Amino acid sequence: MIQKFIPFALPDIGEEEISAVSETLRSLWVTTGPKTREFEHEFVNYLGGNLEAISVNSATAGLHLALEACGIKSGDEVIIPTLTFTATAEVIRYLGANPIFIDCDPQTLNIDIDQIEAKITHSTRAIIPVHFAGLACDMPKILAIAKKYNLRVIEDAAHTLPSKFNNVMIGQHNSDAVVYSFYATKTITTGEGGMIVTKNSEIAKRCRIMRLHGISRDAFDRYTSTAPSWYYEVVAPGYKYNLTDIASTLGLCQLAKANKFHQRRTQMAKKYQESLKDLPIKLPPVVANTATDIHSWHLFVINLLPEAKINRDKFIARMSEKGIGTSVHFIPLHMQPYWKNEYNLQDTDFPHATKNYAGSVSLPLYTKLSDTDHDYIIATIRQILN
Repeated sequence: MIQKFIPFALPDIGEEEISAVSETLRSLWVTTGPKTREFEHEFVNYLGGNLEAISVNSATAGLHLALEACGIKSGDEVIIPTLTFTATAEVIRYLGANPIFIDCDPQTLNIDIDQIEAKITHSTRAIIPVHFAGLACDMPKILAIAKKYNLRVIEDAAHTLPSKFNNVMIGQHNSDAVVYSFYATKTITTGEGGMIVTKNSEIAKRCRIMRLHGISRDAFDRYTSTAPSWYYEVVAPGYKYNLTDIASTLGLCQLAKANKFHQRRTQMAKKYQESLKDLPIKLPPVVANTATDIHSWHLFVINLLPEAKINRDKFIARMSEKGIGTSVHFIPLHMQPYWKNEYNLQDTDFPHATKNYAGSVSLPLYTKLSDTDHDYIIATIRQILN
């Protein structure tokens, strides 16, 4: 009989966060204000400076704002991987543009860079690389292609705090914008939330205006300025995408723990790798160079091999019977009804992502997972696959 259930993911919220959020509530400044400004400032510092940060209420909102600020419009094409969450594609449709799907690299599971140029047409305007599971894409290669064809690059970095490629932090390559997620399952959380970072002041300015109704002054300025606070100007048909001070306060506490969180995730990922390496599974890819690259280990995704003698769905069911939650990242977009039907996508067009999906399982990997529970998960996997 199962005594308890080990969930797939849990946020790591401590007394520091609870106390800090309580102080913010007592301050009575609960929407976008000083804590949000502080969070943006500290996030830039964490990434190494020389950036502007625009906080938003989700990474989806951040991707939407970044695309809009880059001038993506109806009829344009934006290249993305099929192995991603639907948000990466849906924001393109928000603007009337069309996603162009590319298969994943069979080794890294990131976008297959070698296929990008063949998909570029006269309508292509941007590339959105997704750093799958926290393993950084080869950004210099992607940026070189973008420069050759005069394309924008907006990185979907939802999984990628704190990842590096070639000793450069994701966020610091010369992309037009990089968008992070602070959803409850991510490496740090604000409950719901995200952040856009950019080195381009015009993109930053446009994102700030559009995240709050297209108003030329943000709420904090309006309510702290000595000028008449009632006056504002609507300069564009914007959105309601701002992050609250309550969420930002949580984010500040989480950001202070980000390095400690990453150390724990890395430790657990290494334990999985060592403990499962003799089983009939494909382990997740690791960084190419441990001296210069960092994997955030947002996810630990294994793939069941044919010799496992159990399919993915039965494996997930067996794990659940043993009291262990798992997940699948992701059902490729070319297999989802809307994208499949709207763009006439076939499984045979994406052989690597299709094959990967058939055996893909994401194991629990989060900082609140105890050593005892981690050992139990490993033992259970070994029991099922042996």
